[in-house]
Amino acid sequence: MAQLRDIVIDCSHPAPLARFWAAALDRYAVAPYDDAEIERLRSLGITDLEEDPTVLVEGPGPRLFLQRVPEAKQCKNRLHLDLTAMHTEKEVDRLVSLGASVIGRYESHVTLADPQGDEFCVMLRRG
Repeated sequence: MAQLRDIVIDCSHPAPLARFWAAALDRYAVAPYDDAEIERLRSLGITDLEEDPTVLVEGPGPRLFLQRVPEAKQCKNRLHLDLTAMHTEKEVDRLVSLGASVIGRYESHVTLADPQGDEFCVMLRRG
């Protein structure tokens, strides 16, 4: 039986988007770089970690794996993340301060876009 390991997000610049998602999600952080990974990147000609084409964000649930792709986002996401919060509006304000933008407000949720335009939702946590 398969298990979910990673949620992969295609993007134009993984490092800042990884920092956004690490800050957005409770108990998530950008995975630290060990010596072997730094050496692997150097072997590819990458000396600035800000230019890493793949960045991992780890936490208590599925990992987020952000990867650089050459093409720009062109349409609505076919898959998106749903987040919950005890105080929806406070959480939306916090996410906006991190770089998200509000797309729409609805009775049950608020739809936002991350700093590179990918949609996600925030809804009230019940219970």
